Amino acid sequence: MDAQRRVVITGMGAQTPLGGSWPLTWEALKEGKSGVDRITAFDASEFPTRIAAEVKGFDPAAWLPVKRINRSSRASQLAVAAAREAAADAGLGDSLEGTDAAVIINSAVSGYPEIQDATRLFDAEGIRPVSPSFVASSLTNMPACEVAIDLAVHGPVNASALACASGTHALLEARRTLLAGDADVVLAGGTDAAITPVMFAGLTTMRGLSRSNDVPQEASRPFDAERDGFVFGEGAVVCVMETLSHARARGARVYAEVLGGAMTSDAFHIVAPEPSGKYAAEAISRTLAQARLDPGEVDLVCAHGTSTKANDRTETLALHTVFGEHAGSLAVTAPKSMTGHLIGAAGTLASLLCAMSIVEGVVPPTINYTTPDPECDLDYVPNTAREQDVQYAVTNAFGFGGQNCVVAFGRV
Repeated sequence: MDAQRRVVITGMGAQTPLGGSWPLTWEALKEGKSGVDRITAFDASEFPTRIAAEVKGFDPAAWLPVKRINRSSRASQLAVAAAREAAADAGLGDSLEGTDAAVIINSAVSGYPEIQDATRLFDAEGIRPVSPSFVASSLTNMPACEVAIDLAVHGPVNASALACASGTHALLEARRTLLAGDADVVLAGGTDAAITPVMFAGLTTMRGLSRSNDVPQEASRPFDAERDGFVFGEGAVVCVMETLSHARARGARVYAEVLGGAMTSDAFHIVAPEPSGKYAAEAISRTLAQARLDPGEVDLVCAHGTSTKANDRTETLALHTVFGEHAGSLAVTAPKSMTGHLIGAAGTLASLLCAMSIVEGVVPPTINYTTPDPECDLDYVPNTAREQDVQYAVTNAFGFGGQNCVVAFGRV
């Protein structure tokens, strides 16, 4: 294929519960470390769930001046840090001034904490204490805009909200942007930071969260028979994408190719997946067709793998539907066992995991897998990383509302 029609990843950056950079996060993923612990963001002592996957030790002052810290959300601050790392990793420096660049940073609940805090202040004291930056800082597009401001990006700046599929969709949209000729370079990714009392109250009444408070690091158990819900997390993951011809022209290192992707809708329920998994399977099948891959060529699936009963069962069904007999030969890994659910950033982290598995020939494990579930009968790379040649990989993301987004990756 013409190098101008091939899209690749050339830079990576992250702020996650496993570390304050992508290299730290990747090493922790390979080592099977958990970033889940007791909540420190608020007093959760009276909550049924008292654990989360927080980004520990993040100091916004290391990345932003005080004025910008005061006007921005934590989700935006994390995104700026991750994007700056990704740009540096791609050899683009700390400014993209003069580069035909774009930013696509998606988020599911970006401004939720700011809305909660401003509402509390207003109810207690009226108009005066509400920050003049409140409205802007709470908008879903603001992480993308803060990244653009930070890196002097004057091309298209875009943000979409697709719940848990947000971070995966950013890569799909970035690929479209590049192939349309709307930019030479795209910073793409996802961010969310909403570990708050009201969020946990809602998730508690929804009965979606794990309540394994006594063993936080064992709480997220994708595909395990004893799983009891997901672990809510926060973080930002951003990558640099460009056409292969552009990357080669500037001598950039290339991690992996983004071969294609697709979306479908369950159109079934606002939270629960369609039980047969047929629409998730359709998204995977369409992705393979766009990537010109036969199902038997895929080596790795980075699963959505939330650690909820319904999602893990449905995803397993979808993989059986698409891959048939080859399903049993797939390495299926679930990073949420270690990171918790990073919501808007989850899909981007899974995408970079695919790229690094292709580069290094290592598949991170699904930790906390001890009791097989007869309904989840695939090879989930249990508990220990595996050395394996990976040429082609796929990642799944299934968001609330039935939004299914899948992307495929390959070796360059």
